[in-house]
Amino acid sequence: QVQLVESGGGLVQPGGSMRLSCTPSRFTLRYYLIAWFRQAPGKEREGVSCISYSTSTTAYADSVKGRFTISRDSAEKAVYLQMSSLKPEDTAVYSCAIVSTCNTLDVPQHYSWGQGTQVTVSS
Repeated sequence: QVQLVESGGGLVQPGGSMRLSCTPSRFTLRYYLIAWFRQAPGKEREGVSCISYSTSTTAYADSVKGRFTISRDSAEKAVYLQMSSLKPEDTAVYSCAIVSTCNTLDVPQHYSWGQGTQVTVSS
């Protein structure tokens, strides 16, 4: 299984922007569908966004539509999550994963998650 590494998190003020990166530990992300998930303290992990390998399909949770944009690096070395108009409720650990479909944002079961990257939205 290709291991994914998340980066780009940190502290940002409400209304601010941040870009997260998801990169493979080796090889590329070519032909893989990649999704972002997040888990806030005391809450279940939830799906945020997904992108197909051809970029023809993207999906977003209702809570982030219009604010977040998912994209792929042209060299297939990374998938990005551009987040804008951030809200305190976006505070969570964000993780990326290889998924089998972008038709849903269901959390994959028995997945070997990476460490994720912490995003904190606070003034």
